[in-house]
Amino acid sequence: MPIASTTPTPVGRTLISGGASGLGLAVADAVAAAGGTPIVVDLAVEGCPYPAYQGDVTDTRAIEALVARIAEEHGGLDAVVTAAGIDKPGRLDEIPGDVWERVVAVNLLGTAAVVRAALPALYATHGRVVTVSSSLGVHAVSDATAYSASKFGVIGFSRSLAAETRGQIGVTTLIPAGMKTRFFDGRTAQYAPGEDANLNDPANVAAAVVFALQSPRGSEIREISVMHEEEPSWP
Repeated sequence: MPIASTTPTPVGRTLISGGASGLGLAVADAVAAAGGTPIVVDLAVEGCPYPAYQGDVTDTRAIEALVARIAEEHGGLDAVVTAAGIDKPGRLDEIPGDVWERVVAVNLLGTAAVVRAALPALYATHGRVVTVSSSLGVHAVSDATAYSASKFGVIGFSRSLAAETRGQIGVTTLIPAGMKTRFFDGRTAQYAPGEDANLNDPANVAAAVVFALQSPRGSEIREISVMHEEEPSWP
Protein backbone atom coordinates (compact mmCIF):
# COMPACT_ATOMS: atom_id res chain seq x y z
CA MET A 1 0.00 0.00 0.00
CA PRO A 2 1.43 3.46 -0.93
CA ILE A 3 2.47 5.60 2.02
CA ALA A 4 1.50 9.28 1.98
CA SER A 5 4.36 11.71 1.54
CA THR A 6 5.58 13.68 4.54
CA THR A 7 6.69 16.62 2.40
CA PRO A 8 4.48 19.70 2.90
CA THR A 9 2.65 20.87 -0.20
CA PRO A 10 3.54 24.40 -1.37
CA VAL A 11 0.62 26.74 -0.84
CA GLY A 12 0.78 28.28 -4.32
CA ARG A 13 -1.90 30.32 -6.08
CA THR A 14 -4.85 30.50 -3.70
CA LEU A 15 -8.15 32.09 -4.67
CA ILE A 16 -10.01 33.41 -1.61
CA SER A 17 -13.64 34.48 -1.89
CA GLY A 18 -14.44 37.13 0.71
CA GLY A 19 -10.72 37.74 0.95
CA ALA A 20 -10.74 41.51 1.42
CA SER A 21 -11.77 41.50 5.09
CA GLY A 22 -12.30 39.38 8.17
CA LEU A 23 -11.31 35.74 8.05
CA GLY A 24 -10.73 35.94 4.30
CA LEU A 25 -8.12 38.67 4.66
CA ALA A 26 -6.48 36.76 7.52
CA VAL A 27 -6.25 33.74 5.21
CA ALA A 28 -4.75 35.91 2.47
CA ASP A 29 -2.13 37.19 4.90
CA ALA A 30 -1.34 33.65 6.05
CA VAL A 31 -1.05 32.38 2.48
CA ALA A 32 1.34 35.20 1.63
CA ALA A 33 3.40 34.53 4.76
CA ALA A 34 3.66 30.87 3.73
CA GLY A 35 5.08 31.86 0.35
CA GLY A 36 1.87 31.49 -1.62
CA THR A 37 0.03 33.94 -3.85
CA PRO A 38 -3.34 35.05 -2.46
CA ILE A 39 -5.90 36.08 -5.09
CA VAL A 40 -8.91 37.86 -3.65
CA VAL A 41 -12.52 37.98 -4.86
CA ASP A 42 -14.90 40.20 -2.90
CA LEU A 43 -17.73 42.70 -3.22
CA ALA A 44 -15.40 45.57 -2.29
CA VAL A 45 -11.68 45.24 -2.97
CA GLU A 46 -10.42 48.83 -2.74
CA GLY A 47 -7.23 48.95 -0.69
CA CYS A 48 -6.69 45.19 -0.76
CA PRO A 49 -2.93 44.56 -0.72
CA TYR A 50 -3.20 41.47 -2.95
CA PRO A 51 -4.34 40.80 -6.52
CA ALA A 52 -8.06 41.42 -6.20
CA TYR A 53 -11.17 41.13 -8.34
CA GLN A 54 -14.58 42.62 -7.61
CA GLY A 55 -17.40 40.10 -7.76
CA ASP A 56 -20.68 39.12 -6.12
CA VAL A 57 -20.80 35.40 -5.37
CA THR A 58 -24.61 35.45 -5.47
CA ASP A 59 -24.42 36.25 -9.20
CA THR A 60 -23.38 32.68 -9.74
CA ARG A 61 -22.96 32.63 -13.52
CA ALA A 62 -20.92 35.84 -13.43
CA ILE A 63 -18.75 34.59 -10.57
CA GLU A 64 -18.10 31.34 -12.43
CA ALA A 65 -16.90 33.33 -15.45
CA LEU A 66 -14.73 35.50 -13.19
CA VAL A 67 -13.10 32.52 -11.48
CA ALA A 68 -12.35 30.95 -14.86
CA ARG A 69 -10.76 34.22 -16.01
CA ILE A 70 -8.70 34.47 -12.83
CA ALA A 71 -7.39 30.93 -13.32
CA GLU A 72 -6.41 31.77 -16.88
CA GLU A 73 -4.73 35.06 -15.97
CA HIS A 74 -2.69 33.44 -13.19
CA GLY A 75 -1.72 30.35 -15.17
CA GLY A 76 -3.83 28.07 -12.99
CA LEU A 77 -4.84 27.65 -9.36
CA ASP A 78 -3.45 25.52 -6.55
CA ALA A 79 -6.16 26.13 -3.97
CA VAL A 80 -9.51 27.78 -3.27
CA VAL A 81 -10.78 29.02 0.10
CA THR A 82 -14.44 30.02 0.21
CA ALA A 83 -14.53 32.58 3.02
CA ALA A 84 -17.35 34.79 1.70
CA GLY A 85 -20.17 34.73 4.23
CA ILE A 86 -22.96 36.83 5.72
CA ASP A 87 -25.72 36.49 8.30
CA LYS A 88 -28.98 38.19 9.20
CA PRO A 89 -30.21 36.79 12.51
CA GLY A 90 -33.86 36.85 13.42
CA ARG A 91 -36.93 34.69 13.59
CA LEU A 92 -38.01 33.05 10.34
CA ASP A 93 -41.33 34.91 10.22
CA GLU A 94 -39.60 38.26 10.82
CA ILE A 95 -36.92 38.18 8.13
CA PRO A 96 -38.00 39.17 4.59
CA GLY A 97 -37.73 36.30 2.15
CA ASP A 98 -35.22 38.07 -0.09
CA VAL A 99 -32.93 38.75 2.88
CA TRP A 100 -33.20 35.15 4.09
CA GLU A 101 -32.43 33.82 0.64
CA ARG A 102 -29.43 36.12 0.15
CA VAL A 103 -27.78 34.61 3.25
CA VAL A 104 -28.17 31.16 1.72
CA ALA A 105 -27.07 32.46 -1.69
CA VAL A 106 -23.82 33.93 -0.36
CA ASN A 107 -22.91 31.15 2.03
CA LEU A 108 -23.96 28.06 0.09
CA LEU A 109 -24.70 28.83 -3.56
CA GLY A 110 -21.73 31.19 -3.80
CA THR A 111 -19.47 28.54 -2.31
CA ALA A 112 -20.63 25.98 -4.86
CA ALA A 113 -20.28 28.40 -7.79
CA VAL A 114 -16.71 29.39 -6.90
CA VAL A 115 -15.63 25.77 -6.43
CA ARG A 116 -17.41 24.55 -9.56
CA ALA A 117 -15.67 27.11 -11.73
CA ALA A 118 -12.27 26.38 -10.17
CA LEU A 119 -12.44 22.61 -10.61
CA PRO A 120 -10.70 22.38 -14.02
CA ALA A 121 -7.74 24.36 -12.69
CA LEU A 122 -7.63 22.36 -9.46
CA TYR A 123 -7.77 19.03 -11.26
CA ALA A 124 -4.77 20.13 -13.31
CA THR A 125 -2.68 20.83 -10.19
CA HIS A 126 -4.15 18.22 -7.82
CA GLY A 127 -5.12 21.28 -5.82
CA ARG A 128 -7.14 21.81 -2.69
CA VAL A 129 -10.43 23.36 -1.60
CA VAL A 130 -11.15 24.68 1.87
CA THR A 131 -14.82 25.47 2.37
CA VAL A 132 -15.86 27.56 5.36
CA SER A 133 -18.79 26.34 7.43
CA SER A 134 -19.41 27.38 11.04
CA SER A 135 -20.02 26.00 14.49
CA LEU A 136 -23.66 26.79 13.65
CA GLY A 137 -23.31 24.32 10.80
CA VAL A 138 -23.19 21.53 13.38
CA HIS A 139 -24.98 23.17 16.34
CA ALA A 140 -28.30 24.84 15.53
CA VAL A 141 -29.68 27.72 17.58
CA SER A 142 -32.82 29.83 17.43
CA ASP A 143 -33.08 32.88 15.16
CA ALA A 144 -30.44 31.52 12.75
CA THR A 145 -32.44 29.47 10.24
CA ALA A 146 -30.82 31.00 7.15
CA TYR A 147 -27.29 30.89 8.50
CA SER A 148 -27.56 27.38 9.91
CA ALA A 149 -29.28 26.07 6.79
CA SER A 150 -26.49 27.46 4.62
CA LYS A 151 -23.65 26.31 6.86
CA PHE A 152 -25.13 22.82 7.39
CA GLY A 153 -25.40 22.82 3.60
CA VAL A 154 -21.72 23.69 3.19
CA ILE A 155 -20.80 20.64 5.26
CA GLY A 156 -23.02 18.37 3.15
CA PHE A 157 -21.71 19.92 -0.07
CA SER A 158 -18.10 19.49 1.05
CA ARG A 159 -18.48 15.88 2.15
CA SER A 160 -20.13 14.97 -1.14
CA LEU A 161 -17.45 16.88 -3.09
CA ALA A 162 -14.72 15.02 -1.20
CA ALA A 163 -16.29 11.70 -2.19
CA GLU A 164 -16.75 12.85 -5.78
CA THR A 165 -13.17 14.08 -6.21
CA ARG A 166 -11.33 11.56 -4.05
CA GLY A 167 -7.76 11.13 -5.26
CA GLN A 168 -8.05 14.09 -7.65
CA ILE A 169 -8.17 17.13 -5.36
CA GLY A 170 -8.19 17.71 -1.62
CA VAL A 171 -11.31 18.95 0.16
CA THR A 172 -11.31 20.30 3.73
CA THR A 173 -14.24 21.81 5.61
CA LEU A 174 -13.30 24.50 8.12
CA ILE A 175 -15.68 24.80 11.09
CA PRO A 176 -14.86 27.99 13.03
CA ALA A 177 -16.74 29.57 15.89
CA GLY A 178 -17.01 33.32 16.58
CA MET A 179 -14.03 35.47 15.66
CA LYS A 180 -12.90 39.05 16.29
CA THR A 181 -13.98 40.43 12.92
CA ARG A 182 -16.54 42.89 11.59
CA PHE A 183 -18.98 40.02 11.07
CA PHE A 184 -21.05 41.20 14.02
CA ASP A 185 -21.06 44.90 13.08
CA GLY A 186 -24.48 46.53 12.86
CA ARG A 187 -26.29 43.96 14.95
CA THR A 188 -28.67 44.82 17.72
CA ALA A 189 -27.52 43.96 21.23
CA GLN A 190 -29.73 40.87 21.18
CA TYR A 191 -27.58 39.30 18.46
CA ALA A 192 -24.18 40.86 19.13
CA PRO A 193 -21.52 39.20 21.29
CA GLY A 194 -21.05 40.87 24.66
CA GLU A 195 -17.88 42.64 25.67
CA ASP A 196 -16.83 39.55 27.63
CA ALA A 197 -17.43 37.15 24.72
CA ASN A 198 -14.63 34.71 24.01
CA LEU A 199 -13.96 35.31 20.32
CA ASN A 200 -11.05 33.75 18.46
CA ASP A 201 -8.36 35.65 16.60
CA PRO A 202 -8.97 35.12 12.85
CA ALA A 203 -5.21 34.78 12.38
CA ASN A 204 -5.34 31.58 14.42
CA VAL A 205 -8.10 30.21 12.19
CA ALA A 206 -6.19 31.25 9.08
CA ALA A 207 -3.15 29.32 10.33
CA ALA A 208 -5.31 26.20 10.42
CA VAL A 209 -6.37 26.84 6.82
CA VAL A 210 -2.74 27.04 5.68
CA PHE A 211 -1.97 23.88 7.65
CA ALA A 212 -4.67 22.09 5.67
CA LEU A 213 -3.41 23.55 2.38
CA GLN A 214 0.10 22.30 3.16
CA SER A 215 -0.99 18.76 4.02
CA PRO A 216 1.38 16.37 2.21
CA ARG A 217 0.13 14.74 -0.99
CA GLY A 218 -1.86 11.63 -0.16
CA SER A 219 -2.89 12.87 3.29
CA GLU A 220 -6.13 14.83 3.66
CA ILE A 221 -7.61 16.84 6.52
CA ARG A 222 -11.31 16.45 5.78
CA GLU A 223 -12.74 18.63 8.56
CA ILE A 224 -11.13 20.96 11.08
CA SER A 225 -12.80 22.90 13.91
CA VAL A 226 -11.10 25.97 15.35
CA MET A 227 -12.39 28.13 18.17
CA HIS A 228 -11.55 29.93 21.40
CA GLU A 229 -10.71 27.49 24.18
CA GLU A 230 -13.76 28.67 26.16
CA GLU A 231 -16.23 28.55 23.26
CA PRO A 232 -19.55 27.46 24.85
CA SER A 233 -21.24 26.04 21.74
CA TRP A 234 -18.83 23.12 21.39
CA PRO A 235 -19.41 20.24 21.33
